[in-house]
Amino acid sequence: MSTTSLVRLQEQITRCALCPRLVAHREQVAREKVKRYRDWEYWGRPVPSFGDPRARLLIIGLAPAAHGGNRTGRVFTGDRSGDWLYEALYAAGFANQPTSVHKDDGLQLRDCYITAAVHCAPPDNKPLPDEFIACRPYLLQELTLLKQVRVVVALGQIAFAAYLTARRKLGLPVPSPIPRFRHGQVFPLDGIFLLGSYHPSQQNTFTGRLTREMLQTIFHDARKLVGRTE
Repeated sequence: MSTTSLVRLQEQITRCALCPRLVAHREQVAREKVKRYRDWEYWGRPVPSFGDPRARLLIIGLAPAAHGGNRTGRVFTGDRSGDWLYEALYAAGFANQPTSVHKDDGLQLRDCYITAAVHCAPPDNKPLPDEFIACRPYLLQELTLLKQVRVVVALGQIAFAAYLTARRKLGLPVPSPIPRFRHGQVFPLDGIFLLGSYHPSQQNTFTGRLTREMLQTIFHDARKLVGRTE
């Protein structure tokens, strides 16, 4: 694995302007802000991936939050979803601290790397099909460069589908019929374990569809899987 290549890829992501709708939205949000963050200088660009380049665990999310990653410049940082995610990663030994407030707060991931299907904050948290396609080459490059990955945790059905689509694009085997997303379900995929999890969005956490215990169980299971082989 070339760490230099991975760093260059993230630099390329932060300069991306392929999707006019996403460019306009992320920049508008960064200008207008919200009252509680009016003193922040928003990032307002594509949010790069983050983590250990030799990670055995890869986490795939949907897209940055408008006032989370789009504000702070780091994925799952500065929003409620990140609060839940990093708390669970810390509990399972994949992070050095349980909180993530801004990109210079000292957070380090251990044996873990986090990416997203789309790297810009989308309106209403809903990327369009063409935007997934435009962003997919970045995920394909990451999957190629992250050669130590043994477990993929897909946060939500859309991220789950994005990973399977990326595998097909890379010529990697995908089972037939295609696996259906289920929270907590593990799918062995030719040397990789794919693990589905509900996304720690407020839509899921406020309603009780996803509890802290459920999310922590996902990453304790991932911890056990990273050392296994099929």
